[in-house]
Amino acid sequence: MSSQQHHEENHGHEHEHDEGQFGEEDIVEVVEDEGDEPMDDDDDNEQYDGEIIIGGPGPGEEDMVMDEEGEMREDNSWGANALHASQQSIFTVALHPSFPNPPLAVSGGEDDAGFLYCPIPSSSGSSSFNADNFPPTKLTGHSDSVVSTGWSFDGEMVATGGMDGKVRVWRRVKGKANQENQEVTVEEWKNWEFLTSLETGSEITWLQWHPKGNVLAAGCEDATVWMWNLPSGNTLTVLSSHTMSSTSGLFPPPAGRQLLTASLDSSLILWDPRTSAPVWKSSMFTAANSPELDPSEHGITSLAVSPNGQIAAVGSASGKVKLVNLTNGTTLNTLVGHAEGESIEALVFVDLLGGAAGGGKGVVCVSGATDGKGLVWDVHTGRVRAELKHDEPITSIAAHPAPFLHQVTTASADSTLKTWDIRTGALLATHKGHVGVVNGVAVAPVEGGQAIVSAGDEGVSLVWKL
Repeated sequence: MSSQQHHEENHGHEHEHDEGQFGEEDIVEVVEDEGDEPMDDDDDNEQYDGEIIIGGPGPGEEDMVMDEEGEMREDNSWGANALHASQQSIFTVALHPSFPNPPLAVSGGEDDAGFLYCPIPSSSGSSSFNADNFPPTKLTGHSDSVVSTGWSFDGEMVATGGMDGKVRVWRRVKGKANQENQEVTVEEWKNWEFLTSLETGSEITWLQWHPKGNVLAAGCEDATVWMWNLPSGNTLTVLSSHTMSSTSGLFPPPAGRQLLTASLDSSLILWDPRTSAPVWKSSMFTAANSPELDPSEHGITSLAVSPNGQIAAVGSASGKVKLVNLTNGTTLNTLVGHAEGESIEALVFVDLLGGAAGGGKGVVCVSGATDGKGLVWDVHTGRVRAELKHDEPITSIAAHPAPFLHQVTTASADSTLKTWDIRTGALLATHKGHVGVVNGVAVAPVEGGQAIVSAGDEGVSLVWKL
């Protein structure tokens, strides 16, 4: 289920605010400068709804948690962060591009807030930088759910996108670097200042920072796509060609000179941002301008681009995946394997050989859908190499960093996350601890292994060490 759909279903419930678990001295308050509009949330930084639960059972161990029905469930997480309001969905989580240096994450949720925090528990043995000694920063100012978050290419800025039509940007206040050694410290990274609020007038559906510069793009429910230059906040362009909500956008590698966007109107557009004009526009799952267009069938629900920037994968609301030539927008292959009528919720490309093979060999595309299946497709042949199974819909997929390029982790509505070897389809680990839908997952290296960080529907972000 998409964050937008979930939010609409639950929007009638008033936000429940429990007594704060933290004192004011425990939270870093982000104070806006006088040039910004006043916040709508009545000193939201001061009244705190969450807590950090330090230290789970530890890698390889299992504990128990109680779900909403009072049943006990296994919990093998490494640590937990309960910063968002209880029972308010966390829709998105993103890790710092240099994680674990610093080991920071940013999340966004149904409680109209984002949090910048350290997911690494104090039990990790890292005395210099963990959840116990890094004070979380609450990112306020939205008046509706925060459905997208992201870090700038160098991790010096962070953005939140809300259903209120705002994109809000914060910037690190640089502290004194530790000259004696190169280890990053809490002091260097704990202070963040509010930079600017960017208004679009329509619900934000996705955010994407440029991979090499301080440019931010966002897609909107009203079909527009915006681009801004930061830190100035100046609007670079507003791209208009889609006719329905823009569902996804990416700057294709290697240079990121173009922007690729997708929409519920079934259109895929490659833009030249310098001219604000499409390089090409293709209708993926129905004829262009077809009177039969049905976004619940033909809409593009997910998007990914291959590591070499030559191929895009688009997933439909009805279970189809197409591979597209990014040079001209033509379809290279249609991948049929998911159940008909089941939405493709996640796509990710993986180059198993790290580019060593050339000619596209060794590149796979992993698709996850509401049928609970993850399919590993050989891009070269279009055949299924492996199948990954959950009991409920797959909501998100994260590729793993080198040297674990052969691994992905899937998040699911069945309350679990699973790590797989996509060369064989072998299940490597099942990550338990959530009691509801897992909406998102992010993976990054950590000392002694890999950190898997989740976004949970019950308002908790868990972390596992693999």
